[in-house]
Amino acid sequence: MAKAVKLAEENDALKAMLAAKDQKIAALEEELRLALHKRFAASSEKISLDQLNLFNEAEVTSATSDTDEPTTTIPEHERKTRGRKPLPDHLPRTRIEHDIPEADKTCACGCRKTRIGEVISEQLDIIPEKIQVLQHARFKYACRSCEGVDDDGPTVVTAPMPPQPIPKSNASPGLLAYIGVAKFVDGMPLYRLEPRFKRIGVEIPRNTAAGWMIRCGELIVPLFNLMADTLLDYDIVQMDETTVQVLKEKGRAATSKSYMWVRRGGPPDKPIILFDYDQTRSGSVPARLLGDWPRNGARGVLQTDGYEGYAAVTRRDGVLHVGCLAHARRKFDEAFKAQSKKGRGGLSSQGLTLIQRIYRVERDARTRQLGADQRKQLRDEKAKPIWNELRIWLDQAQGQVPPQSLTGKALGYLDKQWQRLIAYLVDGRIEVDNNRCENAIRPFVIGRKAWLFSDTPAGADSSARLYSLIETAKANGVEPYAYLARVFAALPAATTLSQIEALLPWNIALGDA
Repeated sequence: MAKAVKLAEENDALKAMLAAKDQKIAALEEELRLALHKRFAASSEKISLDQLNLFNEAEVTSATSDTDEPTTTIPEHERKTRGRKPLPDHLPRTRIEHDIPEADKTCACGCRKTRIGEVISEQLDIIPEKIQVLQHARFKYACRSCEGVDDDGPTVVTAPMPPQPIPKSNASPGLLAYIGVAKFVDGMPLYRLEPRFKRIGVEIPRNTAAGWMIRCGELIVPLFNLMADTLLDYDIVQMDETTVQVLKEKGRAATSKSYMWVRRGGPPDKPIILFDYDQTRSGSVPARLLGDWPRNGARGVLQTDGYEGYAAVTRRDGVLHVGCLAHARRKFDEAFKAQSKKGRGGLSSQGLTLIQRIYRVERDARTRQLGADQRKQLRDEKAKPIWNELRIWLDQAQGQVPPQSLTGKALGYLDKQWQRLIAYLVDGRIEVDNNRCENAIRPFVIGRKAWLFSDTPAGADSSARLYSLIETAKANGVEPYAYLARVFAALPAATTLSQIEALLPWNIALGDA
């Protein structure tokens, strides 16, 4: 009898061990399929509800159809006009006239033909990069009777040189703006710019250009500080961070990871995007960057992903921590894509379907261009019932799959972040996700793929400030090159606060920049 009990216990232990291995194998197979998908398949996360409903189980489909879903009225079909788009009106035009031969201007009847009109066709032309030398001629004056010297000293007077962005440098504001846009907008490393300058007969070594960009980053500190003050005066801030490698950090290996932090905020008519370099991802960094925010005893809204490093800020009195639904959706999307084609469906697609319906409400609000109050009302009517349905579904789904599986991780993340995810419902100004901040950091991430690393902390700091100025200018509808050229020319001569404030991106009209 004892032997039979022992065998039964051993059998149960082996079954448990086998089940654990099966779960581990299934999780590894998911990870492999997801890795293959990321490497070879489309990177887009867009999946239509119709596509998801192909995999959904009958009971979920029927439950979804019973819910009062937001509907969109489709206007009568309008076919888009085919053919190429007209060239922009703001581009300068050069008129080239074509006439018929003189012999063809006489009709067969002997009469002279009269011109009755013209046919105009347009071609887009481009003028290659043009480089020139600006000669600053500073006139000198002296008194001939004193022969240039009197009792008070020399009488020779030379016209002063206007303040320059980099004193005693041969780089003009336009050249500095060109290099800045090439690197920080177009993502072109400075070592690739060097041969481009050589082709037009100019020697600008990459280390010289790098030094110029560091000096430009130092020049715009007053503008950066004013933008930071304006951002912190507003009560809604989004934050995110990404890695950056800095080779020559004191006391750290060249392979160490550092971070570029991004803050996005400001009033609706003054969007502000700020980049800040720091060696760590510690929670002390957002606490330092946000300083005394929220100010004047106001309530503050901080929207981030699920990283707990922001907890030091969100524990402040009056701060509401709002999560990012896109991150929760991404985990269900990864779980869906990691499943085999035969196994697709079930919990991952059900979760995606419910989240997609929430996004439909947001898309409806954007399409109708609703204000904050109207958007909150729409969310109360349409989004809240879906969130309630999602909560019921989540409570039922938890425990149905192993927690270490991708679907289990997606369910766990959704449950852990629940209160932060639904917090956006209290204010129509708050976004449903942190995508705008992630999109703001994207130019830096794309550029990083090309230039790979920063050489020194000073370079990383200057890059952060230049990215801040450029991305804020873009967010305010200002063309980056024209704006940087204007700033680099005017800022050295600015001596008052009003003169500096006039150079902020939202204070410069697009046509004036």
